[in-house]
Amino acid sequence: MRSDLMSEPTATVVDPQLEPTTPSSPRPARFPWTTVLGVLIGFGLPVAILFGMGRLNNASQPAPQDAKDKKDDEKKPEEKKQAAPELDGGIAWLNTGGPLSLKKDLKGKIVLLDFWTLCCINCIHVMPDLTKLEKKYPNELVVIGVHSPKFENEKDTNSIRKAILRYQIEHPVINDADHKVWNRYDVDAWPTMVLIDPEGNIVGYISGEGNFDILDKVIEKLVEEHKKKKTLSDKPIRFDLARFRETGDTPLFFPGKVLADEKSKRLFIADSTHHRIVITDLDGKLIAVAGTGTPGKAEGAFDKAEFHDPQGMALNGELLYVADRKNHSIRELDLTAKTVRTVAGTGEQAGDPLSRRLDKPVPARSIGLNSPWDLLLQGDTLYIAMAGHHQIWAYDTKAKELVPYAGSGRENIGDGPLAFSNFAQPSGLATDGKNIYVADSEISSLRKVPLGGAGRVQTLVGRGLFVFGDVDGKGQIEDELKRDKEARLQHALGVAHNDGKLYVADTYNNKIKVFDLKSGELNTFVGGDVSKLVPPMFSEPAGISYAGGKLYVADTNAHRIRVIDIATKAVSTLQLKGVNAPPIPKESEPKK
Repeated sequence: MRSDLMSEPTATVVDPQLEPTTPSSPRPARFPWTTVLGVLIGFGLPVAILFGMGRLNNASQPAPQDAKDKKDDEKKPEEKKQAAPELDGGIAWLNTGGPLSLKKDLKGKIVLLDFWTLCCINCIHVMPDLTKLEKKYPNELVVIGVHSPKFENEKDTNSIRKAILRYQIEHPVINDADHKVWNRYDVDAWPTMVLIDPEGNIVGYISGEGNFDILDKVIEKLVEEHKKKKTLSDKPIRFDLARFRETGDTPLFFPGKVLADEKSKRLFIADSTHHRIVITDLDGKLIAVAGTGTPGKAEGAFDKAEFHDPQGMALNGELLYVADRKNHSIRELDLTAKTVRTVAGTGEQAGDPLSRRLDKPVPARSIGLNSPWDLLLQGDTLYIAMAGHHQIWAYDTKAKELVPYAGSGRENIGDGPLAFSNFAQPSGLATDGKNIYVADSEISSLRKVPLGGAGRVQTLVGRGLFVFGDVDGKGQIEDELKRDKEARLQHALGVAHNDGKLYVADTYNNKIKVFDLKSGELNTFVGGDVSKLVPPMFSEPAGISYAGGKLYVADTNAHRIRVIDIATKAVSTLQLKGVNAPPIPKESEPKK
């Protein structure tokens, strides 16, 4: 779905026999055929064909119309060897001491521009590929992240700095808040990569995820060609990385989700960027820690096991299920034996799009998952917010089998029968025993999904991929002329249920909101104006859980857990007792 496909911000109603009234899935970004520019001149036809025919993954998310409209007066790239435009125009540079020039600082380097936005799951999936390329070509290649935002909150330099730390990005990043670099390079989808040769010429563009092999082969050829021409510099460039100043030595580091259990009086915290699960009582006193703090896949005892960006959790007696996001798997913690094992997923990201369309259960360890973000247990079924597949999946804890439960796998907003509905990066789950409620983050929406395997998905709040804001009001207004008063969220990642109400972690609005299931009204519950330092303030809260009259909130970017008394709306910070940061791995320490 490009910007021209999203002109009407209306929910799509999808039936099996009906064509959708608006496009129901993103289309691949168009390929800017500047690919053949310098390739024929620089390093030969075979590579030109290789890069030119690169996979255009339909996981890429196109930009809104307003970002494209600004391009109309800009000069389009010529069809022959073209010098890459300079990188000026951003409002800030991060992970480096200052702005970098292609003609000066980066002359003689192969440069890969990564146009991304921090909310986008496909952009997140590209990051490991960029890291592999940086490690393979440490002196020849420089990756520059160009952060061209989708959401208003993403224009903030501090939000980008936090994302750099959370995702452990180790290359320079431009805050392209006004899309000046984006427009200059004629980009129209996230993520898009632009490759520039050591002489400063554009080699080609490629969009979407899953393109490591193509990029690797082209870069390898560029290295070979420009070594022969003696135009390649292998002099190392050192950058002033953000992680050298904020090392994660706080008790929690970007906690993504939290689960409160009233019956056992325990609190389970996904200490996501410390790659571990912290277990305390409801007053914050440490009970146990699972995970070494080093990212990995190791199973076994709590003090030997490894996780990689763990997120949502669900409790089944003395078994805790964890969505191990970057390991693309579901882990099971035996809280009595204090052991960890993998129960679903292969440990690798699902690469086959056909897995989104399974029509019968398969053994849970036989199939790859795609960024599982939250979990919900109902009876013997564990429901999974499969953010990377834009679906809800179901894991049978008895039969040890997996199957998609709701969603076509197309990234969009679309109500209708379970299998024909559309989601966009579902990231939070809750239930009232009759329905699953979904925080559908990329469409800033609340969705209702019936339990029992039948019925229709319904949108409670939200209108589409580029419809968001901070508005209290009715969740859905039928009169189009009055929709400016309709409730709006901004990339909400978490949801909890209690007594006929949904409590929403409205992540990019830095608020907790409440949706009344009877009245259909959404209102701010707590959360002040961050820009004016009005308390109580949150910093991109992403997880929320209810227990004993209180809400427990993972205040992600503030590295803390907040506690909200529902009756009084009093907000406090949970004081953790006995919880310390894991040792910093030696490779993460700054070089002297």
